[in-house]
Amino acid sequence: MNEDQHGSLRARWRRSASTLLATVAASVGIAVFAVGATTGATAAGLSAAERGSSNTASAAPAVASVAAGYAHTCAVGTDGTLWCWGTNGAGQLGDGSTTNRTLPVRVGDATTWASVGAGTSYACAIRTDGTLWCWGANNGSQLGDGTTTNRSTPTRVGDATTWASVSAGNRHTCGIRTDRTLWCWGLNRNGQLGTGSALANATTPVRVDTATNWASVTTGYAHTCGTRTDGTLWCWGDSSNGQLGIGTLSYRTSPAQVGTATTWSGVAAGYAFTCAVRTDRTLWCFGENGYGQLGITGPHQTAPVRVGDNSTWTRVNAGEDSSCAARADGSLWCWGNNTTGQLGDGTTTHRYAPTRVGNATTWTNGSVVGYHNCAVRTDGGLWCWGNNTAGQLGDGTTTQRSTPAQVTLPG
Repeated sequence: MNEDQHGSLRARWRRSASTLLATVAASVGIAVFAVGATTGATAAGLSAAERGSSNTASAAPAVASVAAGYAHTCAVGTDGTLWCWGTNGAGQLGDGSTTNRTLPVRVGDATTWASVGAGTSYACAIRTDGTLWCWGANNGSQLGDGTTTNRSTPTRVGDATTWASVSAGNRHTCGIRTDRTLWCWGLNRNGQLGTGSALANATTPVRVDTATNWASVTTGYAHTCGTRTDGTLWCWGDSSNGQLGIGTLSYRTSPAQVGTATTWSGVAAGYAFTCAVRTDRTLWCFGENGYGQLGITGPHQTAPVRVGDNSTWTRVNAGEDSSCAARADGSLWCWGNNTTGQLGDGTTTHRYAPTRVGNATTWTNGSVVGYHNCAVRTDGGLWCWGNNTAGQLGDGTTTQRSTPAQVTLPG
């Protein structure tokens, strides 16, 4: 795809995003991890200061992992249950309906869910037996079940029992198996599957190159990145804004190494940008920067640029046009687009440098970023903030929040 084609596609996506932000009835969703049936009144009644304080956390089942899509959220509890809420036009909540939910609804009755990942309007999750399941929109074959049919309940992806991790993007999905092989499927218009071609979508998982040392994978809108066990960083797919970090404004159909560093420990792909952490705990970003999502001022960047001079970053997550990252002291910081209060600083002002979220020092590495954000604290409590037009904050309302509000799992 050339840059003009990408621009047209991007404009169409932006228009659909604006429509969803303006109406609860939109059919596109975003997945995020949060669970709770009694949270609405409690969270809505907290002051901004209380919502930022861990002292207000009520006794509730703990959260193990969280995932955020465009306007829906999903979460796994420490008891192995799976819950989703928010917009549901494509069945992305997995409850067998297409009804929006402002409170978490349980996905089936299984208690063996291990982790969950959320795409724009779908989700995928892994069970403790190593099986992989996906549901929601399937117009790009992103569910990996060999069809383009939407699914409103979890549908198993193949018969493999060795899935270790999964990342869901806009309309493509990638996962790593226990043998450290990498597999991708879904839309491939920009080569985001990494198969060496951009000519065909994949309706079932296809292997990416021959490497057997993949450590992590992350999917953006139309690009993908991953780290290997040797500390190298690789990206592929669309790079019309420099989001591959390889110095080009084109695209790559197979993994390309980002620089020569062998100290990358984690990476997160946003809409058209990427951020990554090194083993020395420095933070680096590259790609589009219209809202300051790179954590710096200036234009897009085609190679990694360091974010500030702090060297205590432990993990970073990237969303539509914003980022959040945790530091070793347990503090949480966000930057970039803040139109819906998704930076959690009590404002709707865009930030071009990391801005601290409240005063809490109990944030873990478990955070997810989109037009609404969610994060887990050390006590297993889940907190969400930002856009809430479809109930994706899980508090029983459709009220936008610019500071964290707690979401509790049902007892």
